[in-house]
Amino acid sequence: MAQVFTRRDLFSAAGALGAGILTRSSGFAQPAAAGPASPDPMSYVNPEFRAALGPLAKMMEPVQSLNASSLMSLRKGMNVSDNPAPKPPVTERTIPGPAGAPAVRVYVAGNSPGSSKPAVLHMHGGGYVIGSASGSRREIQNLSTAFDCVAISVDYRLAPETAFPGSLEDNYAALRWMYTNAKELGIDMKRIAIKGESAGGGHAAALAIAARDRGEFPICLQVLIYPMLDDRTGSTRELPPYFGHYLWTPVSNRFGWSSLLGVAAGSAAVPPNSVPARVPDLKGLPPAFIGVGSIDLFAPEDIEYAQRLLAAGVAVELNVVPGAFHAFDGIVPEASLSRQFAQAWREALRRAFTQPS
Repeated sequence: MAQVFTRRDLFSAAGALGAGILTRSSGFAQPAAAGPASPDPMSYVNPEFRAALGPLAKMMEPVQSLNASSLMSLRKGMNVSDNPAPKPPVTERTIPGPAGAPAVRVYVAGNSPGSSKPAVLHMHGGGYVIGSASGSRREIQNLSTAFDCVAISVDYRLAPETAFPGSLEDNYAALRWMYTNAKELGIDMKRIAIKGESAGGGHAAALAIAARDRGEFPICLQVLIYPMLDDRTGSTRELPPYFGHYLWTPVSNRFGWSSLLGVAAGSAAVPPNSVPARVPDLKGLPPAFIGVGSIDLFAPEDIEYAQRLLAAGVAVELNVVPGAFHAFDGIVPEASLSRQFAQAWREALRRAFTQPS
């Protein structure tokens, strides 16, 4: 009988990942030990989060190596439905897709014809290869309730079946639909933010770049939660082994990026604008909130991206949570650091929705 994984079992409270892998080794050679033994990776984990890793490690044993074969098994065994609350209601809509591509499914909460509410376009995580917007229904309900906003999650096409730019164009189609139907949905077009976790954060960053370049639809804030931004991490860029030791590892990262790009992660040439960290010019992008755990595989690339945004004149709030691994806030949401993290990005979103335009 296939193992069934819930959304929290995997990565995030927003139905974000599901492709995480817990391994004993990062896949790179361990640095020479200063003493009799290398430091225990658990020593880098904040005490608030340690208890969760034991049960999680056992659960993740069947999926310790992400590749084409294990991906299919994981998809079949996953249950990403998050059983949304009764209110506010969530409606499923089918909207026009990119030119020459299939229609796109979206989930909508908080829409109110005739209103002028702020709005959030949400992109789920999953390493670019797993997950669905149906697992984000509770997330958009929470967003709608917390901010009295319209919240929409987009069911973009997954890699490797659809390589870049398919998913980007699906997300852009959802953004276009929000603007085109703003009156029907009750959206204030000056207050549309985008948000995503992990690969969803990477999708949000890529969408912000595309929206800037095309100049059609302004975005007031990009909320990037431990975003997946650089294909070179874990391929041509090695990190100390405590980065990405837990949950999302270098081997998983290589597979996810290679699936999206259609070329090996870390290749000298990748499709233009497919990797946010490789986009040379970040000027003119919307303000950003970037949050990540300090031992997340993505911590160095997220910090570097925040620095580059600042150098480009983009307002950035960077939140690095000490001793936190990937998706810590979904796995241990009751921890004080998780609550503080959620409060930080929520306050950033609240400011973006209330500041004068």
